[in-house]
Amino acid sequence: MNTPDAAGRPAPTTKRVTVAEIARMRAAGERIAMLTCYDYPTARVLDEAGIPILLVGDSLGMVVLGYDTTVRVSMEEMLHHTRAVARGTRRALVVADMPFLSYGVSVEASLANAGRFLSDAGAGAVKVEGGERTARTIEALTRIGIPAMGHIGLTPQAVHQLGGYRVQGRTRQSARALLNDALAVQQAGAFAVVLELVPAQLAAAITERLTIPTIGIGAGAGCSGQVQVVTDLLGLTADRTPRHARVYADLRGEIRAAVERYQADVASGAFPAEAESWRMEDELLAEVLGRSELDRTPAEGIPLDRDL
Repeated sequence: MNTPDAAGRPAPTTKRVTVAEIARMRAAGERIAMLTCYDYPTARVLDEAGIPILLVGDSLGMVVLGYDTTVRVSMEEMLHHTRAVARGTRRALVVADMPFLSYGVSVEASLANAGRFLSDAGAGAVKVEGGERTARTIEALTRIGIPAMGHIGLTPQAVHQLGGYRVQGRTRQSARALLNDALAVQQAGAFAVVLELVPAQLAAAITERLTIPTIGIGAGAGCSGQVQVVTDLLGLTADRTPRHARVYADLRGEIRAAVERYQADVASGAFPAEAESWRMEDELLAEVLGRSELDRTPAEGIPLDRDL
């Protein structure tokens, strides 16, 4: 039910962004901004800012949970964080990363796990890594009505096979393989595809050849949209910020400074002050503590502040 505004008019209905809206944005030439998101308060801020797609990335394993790789992230962890992000949004399309081994092992398991993200966690779509090797999974998902986003180039879940976090598609053979991957993902029914760590010219060429949006991360400006890890964008990354990221704020520095000020105020007694405290009537306190005139008369009462 919509809450009326000050003039008594019903508030406008907030419509959830759908994959059809993302397709419309690409067709209209609108650049698509996507950000990762892992918790409720951040989801509320990003949703209010108008970000159309929030990705609950398995990158949370490294930037939130402290793992050394995304491979260690479990289904239960992904579902937990997706629920939080879904609760914090009213408009954004919430896309959940399917973690390592939750898809691709069998079609049945892939469908069951993807279904949990929608029916249990509240996501609007899922993302799976891989091109031609994942096309069958994408096709199965979309056939039963689960929107799927592809992810090619550097695929973090296969980082051990790829030999580390390296730019992909720099040779003739690997570049052609990426183009084939992109076409396979589109043919399978994906509504969009992430291009990660791909040379800018190749990413632009892939974008020109596809009819679905491409979302770049370290893939140049020629993609239909961009995605960044929100902790990089906000300056919360403790270690070296990736080259493809741009830092828009220094929240790590601001948070540390705020915490240091708080610690100093506690140590000095400046916090809490009168503004952060509540008081009660002194007479009532005296009664509670047994210090009133009545409590001082043995015949009338027993002092409450002595051992019984």
